[in-house]
Order: sequence, then C-alpha cells, then structure tokens
Amino acid sequence: MYEINRRQAMVAAGAFLALAACSTNGDSGEKKNGDALAANRKGAMADYGVGKTFKATAPLSFTILYNNHPFYPIKNDWLFWSELTKRTNVTLQPNVVPLSDYENKRSLLIGAGDAPMIIPKTYPGAEAAFVASGAILPVSDYIDLMPNFKEKIAKWNLQPDIDTLRQADGRFYLLPGLHEDYWVEYTMAMRADVLEKLKLEIPQTWDEVHNALRAIKKEYPDSYPFSDRWGKVSTPGGPLMNYLGTSYGAPWGWGYVGGTTWDAAAQKFVYVGALDQFKQALQFLNTLVTEKLVDPESFTQTDEQAIQKLASGKSFAISTNAQTLVNEYRPPLKKADPKARLVKIPVPIGPLGPIKVGPNTTRLENGIMISKKARDSENFVAMMQFIDWLWYSDEGQVFAKWGVEGTTYNKGASGKFELAKDVDFVALNPGAPKHLQKDFGFSNGVFAYGGSTELLQSTFSEEEIEWQNMINARKAMPVAPPHPLTDEEREQATLLETPLKDHVSQNMLNFILGKRSFDEWDAYVKELEAKNMSSYINLVNGAYERYKKEHG
Repeated sequence: MYEINRRQAMVAAGAFLALAACSTNGDSGEKKNGDALAANRKGAMADYGVGKTFKATAPLSFTILYNNHPFYPIKNDWLFWSELTKRTNVTLQPNVVPLSDYENKRSLLIGAGDAPMIIPKTYPGAEAAFVASGAILPVSDYIDLMPNFKEKIAKWNLQPDIDTLRQADGRFYLLPGLHEDYWVEYTMAMRADVLEKLKLEIPQTWDEVHNALRAIKKEYPDSYPFSDRWGKVSTPGGPLMNYLGTSYGAPWGWGYVGGTTWDAAAQKFVYVGALDQFKQALQFLNTLVTEKLVDPESFTQTDEQAIQKLASGKSFAISTNAQTLVNEYRPPLKKADPKARLVKIPVPIGPLGPIKVGPNTTRLENGIMISKKARDSENFVAMMQFIDWLWYSDEGQVFAKWGVEGTTYNKGASGKFELAKDVDFVALNPGAPKHLQKDFGFSNGVFAYGGSTELLQSTFSEEEIEWQNMINARKAMPVAPPHPLTDEEREQATLLETPLKDHVSQNMLNFILGKRSFDEWDAYVKELEAKNMSSYINLVNGAYERYKKEHG
C-alpha cells in the first residue's frame, strides 16, 4: 500500500537557486560553503556531472534506513546490492525496519540522534517535524553537488512543485522523487464482465457510477456492489475520499494535506472539512449507503475482508491502483471465477469536470532526508554525488527499476525494455520462475521512483498505458502556493490541526453512514469553529502572505 502524492509546474534551475539565495541562510551549497567542503570530498569524483556514472575513487559505505516491504522482504544476496557496489564502489548498510513500523521507527531514530545518513521513503510534508531540532540537513544548500537533480528540475519545469517544500527559512529539507508528468494511480475497479452482462458502458462520471451500482444491486440483490478497503488508515477515507473529494474540490483521505486546499478564485487557503463541496461529496456517499450500494463496513474492515468479498462475488467494485489490481485482486478473483474481468475505470468525473489532479497534488514523489551528521563526514560530497546518480540520473533510475541488461531485462530492436523470459514483474511474464523484486531487489520502492514518463510507463501493461494516456489528457489544477510555517507556528498548527482532523474524520463517517443528519451540518461547522478552525486557517494564510511578500 502506498499513499502516493503528485504535483505540478516550475521554471529554470537558475531561478531555483536565486530563490534559495533570497532566503535566510539559503545560499546554494557550493557558494555558501566554499572551501568548507574541501575536507568532505574524500572518495568524490572531481568531474562528476550529468551523463557520467558515479564511481567513488575509494571504496565507501553509507548507512541507510530501509523500509522492508512484506511483498519482497530484503535479501542480502540480491543482485541489486552487488551490482550497485560494482558500479559505484559504494556499499549500503541498511538499518532494516518493517513497512508497518517505518514512520514510527524513523521518528524515534531521528529524535535519538541515531538515524542513518540516508533516510528515504519520506513523503513531502513529513520532514517538517524534524526541521526545528536541526536533526536533518537543509538539502537545498547543497544541490550544486547534484547535477542530475538540478537538470531534471529545469528540464521538467518543476519550480512551483519544489517551492512547496520550502520551510519558513526559505530552504527545503527533503530531496523528493521527481516526475516528468503527473502520475494518477488510484481509482475504482469494477467488474467489466458484469457491466457487459447488464449492457452498461464503463462509467465515466460519478452519476454513471451511481447508475451502474444500482443496476448491479438489482441483478444481485444480496450484494453490496461496492465494498472498499484501506479503511484502517491514519486518515479515514483512504484513496476513495481523495479521488472522490478531489472531483468535488474537497480532498480528504489520502488527499489530506493539513486539512486545507487552495481556492484559486479567492486566492487563499480554505478548510476542506467545512466546505459545501465536502458536504456534497459526503451526501453522494450517503446516498449510496442508503440505497445499499456501498458496504457500510468499507471504512472499518480489513483489506483481507474487502478482497474476500470481491473474490466471492459479494461485491463488484473496490478502490485500486495498477499493481494492486494485478497482484492482489485478479488472482483470487480468477481462481473463483475464470470468466471474471476486473478493470480500472477512469477516475470518475465530478462537479469540477475532467481534471486529473487537484491543487494539493504536485509531481513530487516520496524522497530522501539526510541526517545532519552526514555533513561532517569526510565522504559527504561523494555521498551526495552517489544519491544524485542512483535516484536522479537516467542511468541510475534505469538500474534501480530494471536491473542488469542481459540478466533481468533486455532491449528489443525498438529500444523497448523487455523482462528476461525467466523474470516476472506485475504479471508481465506470468509463470516465470523468478521475480524482479523478490529475487533480485530491483523495482524496489526504496530506490526506484520518479523519473521520466517513458521510464515510469516502461513496466506498465498496454492496458495501464492506455488508462494513463486517457487520464493525462485531462487538465491539472494549479498547484497550491508555498505557505511555510515558522517553528513556533508549526507547533501551534499541530495543536490546532489534530483535533480538527479528528473531528472531521469522525463526523465524515457519521454523515456518510447516516449516523448524523445533514440537517446538522451548520451545527457541525460551528463545532469546527469552536475547535479554532479560523485560527488555524488564518495561520496558514498568514504564512502564505508572508512568503509571497518575502519571495514574490
């Protein structure tokens, strides 16, 4: 399971560096540190740059926090490790943490001063909690050491996206994964064979989803046509309240970003949980629940329970992404009913029309924090070059994703990537005896993310590429502007945000499930006011106005 955030546009690297220089202590690394880096260049390449493979001039090792995914548990004999050392002269020393405990363990290690040098799998915004303590490095000071990172920012016009990472001091503390374009992942999967039986087209809008679920309920009266998963998550609603809410202009669930969204017309941030658009989205779901088209257990059941209902024919629709569809849904469904055909439908269109992402979405992926103590290492420059090559160079990204040519993949006459015949990944070679992730360690979520659209889609099936092309034809909402809080404001915002989030999430479920009447909506909004909603929004908008005044 991934909760993945994406985002939007930017200008050139020169402007990028200029903006950093405008901030307090925000000069770029080479300019700011000058000769101070001379003692930190052991093992670094003197001529490292775009198009050059990084190889340390002496054997080096770097510690890294490793998010251990249960689908492909870490193995010491993976080809990834040995080939990485062969190519770069770098050996990684992983501190292995289970995926289920990663965020908690990361916080404990950073707080205790025991964090490894490289801290990946950090989603934008999560780094803010560690800025005040000084435990993580302001990486924007050192991007001159990272030519591939800078080059992709300029080439893909990512400046506004990067600026959303800036803290009140004008710096940013996370090296994010960079996408050339938006990557929309989550939507609803539906039984296409059942739709065909009922002579229905694949739904394109939420109204058509409603009509399809009604028709399925009529044909299968003992079913709940839509029984969802990911209910047991930190922000209730999971992907559903993201893709549904975004289509109304009110994202929640996995689209939650501090509980706010950018109102471009009013040029200010507004609180999602109090918006009429949020109310309308909840009313739509409440209608589905009332008509017994949505399983009321969707928000509380385990993932396994939801999948079992799908496989046994008790439900016919569920939230999904491409890998989940192939790896978790289709196998048990096919086993139970060989004629079943489950497909991703287009993200349903709502009141905002055919948009692909909302203002809370950028083209940034989860990324890397650097422990502050790494700056004192004699190998600091080499480490930054290594990170730049592995996570941001074209060559490093192909290696992390596809592995070793001739062993895990080949290139056809057209230059298209093809898995080796004995290797499978996302059902591209079903029945192959080896697996790209499980047996080799490639396409590992710790190392392989971001990159060009061509590389991203190189492991997609034709079905998924067609789906992505259809979604990418839609428009993207303008990205929300930066609004970094000071350390003092961040502490205050946390105290205000948490009770608001909890109250919205609790009442969201009550409204959806009919436990609270929409006649009480105005009273509910007053309850948010009593929990200092206005103070919280004023804090956010004040930070935006300050940043706009200081940085233009």
